[in-house]
Amino acid sequence: MIRFWGKIKLGQKRGKALGFPTANINLNKKVDQGIYISLVKLNQKIYPALTFIGENITFGEKIFQAESYILDFNQDIYNSWISVKLLEKIRGNQKFASVSDLIIAMKDDQKKAREYFSKK
Repeated sequence: MIRFWGKIKLGQKRGKALGFPTANINLNKKVDQGIYISLVKLNQKIYPALTFIGENITFGEKIFQAESYILDFNQDIYNSWISVKLLEKIRGNQKFASVSDLIIAMKDDQKKAREYFSKK
């Protein structure tokens, strides 16, 4: 099981615009790129989440980072510290032909995460 932590930094706010606001942190660990079902600890509470690890190749970015989408959460948490525990990889990093294709994949990822947590 892989764990890491960091201070939430201001990103491009692209996730929020797509309907999936993320908590972005720098990642100094070697982790396979992709989408993971995860748990995020913030302010002594643990939340179910999805975490993207890697470079955002759909948008041509070269920054290797972690972006966590906390399910059913909508608060301003910039500059807060979080820890992330990766539970299960659900797919690799991939480049999408369009933003619409990316959103479809993100909704499918979210469905898989909700199914995973409903069984726990």
